[in-house]
Amino acid sequence: MTEKRVDKNRVVLKSGESYRSDNRYQYRWSDDFGKRHVIYARTLTELREKEKIVKKNELDGIKTNGHMTVNDVFDLWCEVKRGLKDNTFQNYKYMYKQFVHDSIGKKRLINLKKSDVKKYYNNLVDDQVMSAATVDSIHTVLHQVLDIAVDDALIRVNPSNNVLKEIKKARNFHQEKRKALTIQQQELFLDYLKGHKTYAHWYPVFAVMIGTGLRVGEATGLRWCDIDLEEKMISVNHTLVYYSHGDHHCYFGVNTPKTTASKRDIPMMESVKEAFIMEKKFQEEFGMKSKSVVDGYKDFIFINRFGDVQHLGTLNKALRRIIRDCNDEILNKDPYAELTLPKFSCHSLRHTFATRMVEAGVNMKVIQDMLGHTDISTTMNIYADVSKELMEREMKTLESHLTEVSLNMTDECQEKVMNDTTDTKTDTI
Repeated sequence: MTEKRVDKNRVVLKSGESYRSDNRYQYRWSDDFGKRHVIYARTLTELREKEKIVKKNELDGIKTNGHMTVNDVFDLWCEVKRGLKDNTFQNYKYMYKQFVHDSIGKKRLINLKKSDVKKYYNNLVDDQVMSAATVDSIHTVLHQVLDIAVDDALIRVNPSNNVLKEIKKARNFHQEKRKALTIQQQELFLDYLKGHKTYAHWYPVFAVMIGTGLRVGEATGLRWCDIDLEEKMISVNHTLVYYSHGDHHCYFGVNTPKTTASKRDIPMMESVKEAFIMEKKFQEEFGMKSKSVVDGYKDFIFINRFGDVQHLGTLNKALRRIIRDCNDEILNKDPYAELTLPKFSCHSLRHTFATRMVEAGVNMKVIQDMLGHTDISTTMNIYADVSKELMEREMKTLESHLTEVSLNMTDECQEKVMNDTTDTKTDTI
């Protein structure tokens, strides 16, 4: 008869269990592929709790790989991930390698708990002082990587599920809404550009963006063959992007539009047509020609003095200088002037265009199509917060309507009283 194994307290050990010379307990087993695994614990109670997890994993079909790290699953994710635009994919890889790889990425997958992910996100916010938007980007890729582990039965559940939502709620994070320029600010901005010697060459590109609601990459990627000045139509069929291509070099590329709905034809207002004509005349006057060829695309409309396509960073830097000089000029004339330009970026011009349409009472479906949104809820969520001036105007309209209704009701009541009085007198006679 085989002698049963016991620990130092003479407690009988089960099959696979043993007591080590370093006073630790261990449990050894083989998986379905014949690979041996071992777990350790300081007490027998702790060891048997771990055994329960091992057996539950076996019953649920969870593959146990004690050495696999989060980084190993990331490598797998990179191999199998499809359906992303290259710039988005490269950005995901950059965010992971920059912020995840050398921290939580080194953690063994089977040991990763929800609390670990929560601690990691808190560290990003507290110690690395990251914004909610940056943490959101990191979470997007990490969550996808851990989903692969769930799909391959390496772990039972994704430990990052709902973690970001909890942290945002606990910290009262909220995404700052982009503010549109008011009508007065919009007119001040465009008038300043148009009449300024130094900044007049910036007028066409910004006038087109503010008059069409195009995304920056859609506007800078426009070619002369994409516009029809006679029919006054703009064909949006691609977008220009500048990003790291994974070889530590950043350069331009051309992508298909952001979504299927982003591929669209936009009617151009007269002011937009004039801006295109102004850009054409400016380039002819100074002998400027488009020299850039990006993924086979050429003859771009908006170019710099070297003939290269415009860069988002350059446009935003130009905006900062324009805002600064415009406000300096205004405040030098009147230190108490109320109308100045706020800080804004290129994307604010898209928001401004949408707000003007909302203020004009344009149908929300039309706004959705013009902006290239796939889902109308996106349009509603982003642009429903119309300007203060519009709300005040609408409230005055409502107040005027209620006053008119009230007066009509009063007149009708008085007329009814007079009629009733006349009828009473007639009956008496």
